[in-house]
Amino acid sequence: MFPIEKFRSLPTPFYFYDVALFRRTAQAALSEAQKYGYIIHYALKANANEKLLHLLSGMGFGADCVSGAEVQRAIDCGFSPKSIAFAGVGKRDDEICLGIDHRIFSFNCESEQEIEVINELAKAKGVVAQAALRINPNVDAHTHAHITTGLDENKFGINLWQLLDVAKKVKQMSNLKLVCIHFHIGSQITEFSPFAELCAKVNELQEQLEQAGVTVEHVNVGGGLGVDYEHPAENSIPEFAAYFATLNRHIKLRPGQKLHCELGRSIAAQCGSLITKCLYVKELQKKNFVVVDAGMTDLIRPALYGAYHKIENITPQHAAEKVYDVVGPICESSDTFDKDVTLPQTQRGDLMAIRTAGAYGEVMASRYNLRQLPKAFFSDEV
Repeated sequence: MFPIEKFRSLPTPFYFYDVALFRRTAQAALSEAQKYGYIIHYALKANANEKLLHLLSGMGFGADCVSGAEVQRAIDCGFSPKSIAFAGVGKRDDEICLGIDHRIFSFNCESEQEIEVINELAKAKGVVAQAALRINPNVDAHTHAHITTGLDENKFGINLWQLLDVAKKVKQMSNLKLVCIHFHIGSQITEFSPFAELCAKVNELQEQLEQAGVTVEHVNVGGGLGVDYEHPAENSIPEFAAYFATLNRHIKLRPGQKLHCELGRSIAAQCGSLITKCLYVKELQKKNFVVVDAGMTDLIRPALYGAYHKIENITPQHAAEKVYDVVGPICESSDTFDKDVTLPQTQRGDLMAIRTAGAYGEVMASRYNLRQLPKAFFSDEV
């Protein structure tokens, strides 16, 4: 799978993307969505690598953005502004103006005050902006607390008790057109019952809105479909068929109404690996450590969420195995990729692959300790 000899000449740590797998995954998602006429907006927050974005825009994906810079990156990489949904609980005025100027598909509005601001900024420009109401449905995604977004206690979205008043207010605005209702309950969801529960809530809210005289052309159910971090080779493409079938089974769309979703992790995660080199092996009385040259600055998920990533020694080895903690060089005790990992006996200079790192990996890298950002290399170029 990995071109080891070619890797030896590349500066570690770096991200390696399997472009063929990325294409297959994206096409699998598109094919399943198109069975039902659903529209996918790729979530740039998962991975905003320009080459990957150009591939997706060329395949006909829309874009889900959560900052003005992501909106600009999407446009620069070929996404049609009419396919861009702009979410985020704290949009700056200049970011809103960027979206207005490009006539994006929708601002996914998360508060009454934000709605008022967008209306005023659109009025100043003499245009009508398109809005979606991001509704907090109070649905538990049964995932990590840090990536749950659809509960009353979360900062995201308009709460249910506000919804009718806010929707009526938007309908009365002269420079804001309500075109969509939007939901997103969390990330790395590996059960399908939360999606079914979300659909039931959407159906209920649609009826309430219609009774109040509010109708929309589009419903956006967000993203959240998880991936298999433990078995990346065996389950390299997520269960798109079951995901879209669940939506189709439970959602009740009105005639002509379009359903949108925002997938990111499920498209990008398995195609990317963080390649790192063993700097030192520390064999102590109670612990063995493999110290690698990648750190939490390159992949923060294990330190931030306690997230699991499969770690492999990809240098040809003898059969003997040992148990190690795999740690990075950053001056933080949390700079640990995993503990008690069984690996072939590892030596200085061995190359390691930290798998399923194509989502929330490169895009979250930082320069803490003044470290260089990791470069990216691609299977069709290496």
